Amino acid sequence: QVQLVESGGGLVQAGGSLRLSCAASGRTFSNYGMGWYRQAPGKEREFVAAISWSTGRTSYRDSVKGRFTISRDNAKKTAYLQMNSLKPEDTAIYYCSTAGYWGQGTQVTVSS
Repeated sequence: QVQLVESGGGLVQAGGSLRLSCAASGRTFSNYGMGWYRQAPGKEREFVAAISWSTGRTSYRDSVKGRFTISRDNAKKTAYLQMNSLKPEDTAIYYCSTAGYWGQGTQVTVSS
């Protein structure tokens, strides 16, 4: 079993920043990556960013490239999503996921 707990969401004005954290406990899977996803009201969940636990290789959806940065601390089993230059369209519940497990999500609201 893997438990994932997200934190760091909140309300921020457009142009602001937030840093999300995803702490993993229990069994972890070094062969998997950690991904961040988001779901806005009335929309499907979408991929945001991912990072390999072992290599640190990252990937991003196009709309967040240059604004969001994913990172990880293997010793703490924690992944982060630094979000800068936030836009109202970034408003969503943000989830982390690894090896098929999902966290409960954290709300990010960006006001215009």
